[in-house]
Amino acid sequence: MLMAQLIARKRDGGALLPDEWRAIVAGVTDGTVTDHHAAALLMAVFFRGLTPEELDVLTDAMRDSGSRLAFGDGVPPRVDKHSTGGIGDKTSLILAPLVAACGLAVPMISGRGLGHTGGTLDKLEAIPGFRTDLTLDEAQRQVERLGCVMLGQTADLTPADRRLYALRDATGTVEAIPLIAASIMSKKLAEDLQGLVLDIKVGSGAFLPEPARARELAHTMIGLGAARGCPTVALLTAMDRPLGHACGNALETEEAFLALRGEGPADLMDVTRALAVEMLLAGGLERDAKAARDRIDATLASGAALERCAVLIEAQGGNPAVLDDLAVLPQAPHTAVWAAPRDGYVTEVAPRPIGEAIVRLGGGRRQLGDDIDSAVGFVITAKPGQRVERGEPLATIHARNDEGLRIGRDALEAAIAIGDEPPVDVLMLVGERIT
Repeated sequence: MLMAQLIARKRDGGALLPDEWRAIVAGVTDGTVTDHHAAALLMAVFFRGLTPEELDVLTDAMRDSGSRLAFGDGVPPRVDKHSTGGIGDKTSLILAPLVAACGLAVPMISGRGLGHTGGTLDKLEAIPGFRTDLTLDEAQRQVERLGCVMLGQTADLTPADRRLYALRDATGTVEAIPLIAASIMSKKLAEDLQGLVLDIKVGSGAFLPEPARARELAHTMIGLGAARGCPTVALLTAMDRPLGHACGNALETEEAFLALRGEGPADLMDVTRALAVEMLLAGGLERDAKAARDRIDATLASGAALERCAVLIEAQGGNPAVLDDLAVLPQAPHTAVWAAPRDGYVTEVAPRPIGEAIVRLGGGRRQLGDDIDSAVGFVITAKPGQRVERGEPLATIHARNDEGLRIGRDALEAAIAIGDEPPVDVLMLVGERIT
């Protein structure tokens, strides 16, 4: 296999044959395809796309590049959720224990931060001792015992995607629809699911800001799932402002725990409930949205979701005392309040400058292998349309040092706009439902 020739063909708009894609994925898996060849191919796909046949073959080859989960008849219906990522999006931390406490099984395989967005694994690892590096055998036994698990890609689960995922982040090819679809669906199809719910973000802070491209991605993944016996549904949700208040790994983990107590911000709870409803419907636990919502609300109110979270944390080596004492989470040594510079209406809280600032503060990765600072970030209470007065606190910066506070102030000044009139173009929080 001459990689340079295959890369050139794709670069020039040609299609690779099924056996060529299978050989490439095998080479990515065993290391015989080098990083620079794989990166060049990713860039060619970014600009030229994939044919439907290429996408099918690539997804299946990545799914089959390693082992898979396989559950017996005694396990409840398995349903998972995946978000395309955003700022402040911590719904996975709430949904896994919540939906499991409702009666479904949730084998949730998640990723790390990509670009300006955070990752579920990084948020989980803010919990002292929490292990995300479970083996597939450990994960399967935990789902059978507890109904949920939250882990990263193991060495033997879609190892081709594990490598390509990291290279996409390092090469600026994250936003390619076929690469997103193949990456997500290869992992999810390896989980032995009976339903999948997609949270496709739209707006300025999303990887695919335009609704048309978000719909294209949704239809692409829904088609891949349906053809492989995994019914898939997608919700388009807003990412033209951060979700919830907390932005940053430990801060978002804290807010997720508050949500499980019933104390989460309204926008975070609305998106979480909408996704949870779809998960219960996909798993056949309820037949209509109202019954699903009632079950979700009752599970939250009873404390069962919080109890399941404590069991999940303890099972994966974490300290469940964090749920009672949030100070157990990493704490930044320096904080500063950012206040409204004038009277008026909040017209924008741009998520992308916030996410980029978290990376600069040390809370995200600039390159492969970077360590991250879980404690840094922002708590932003400002929301578009809110009436504010000069000097009113709108955000708190959490930083490692004075330079971090300066970075935080600059980011907030760039992200939060205040005008004389309320905005008219704020996206609907939960938009289209696509099947």
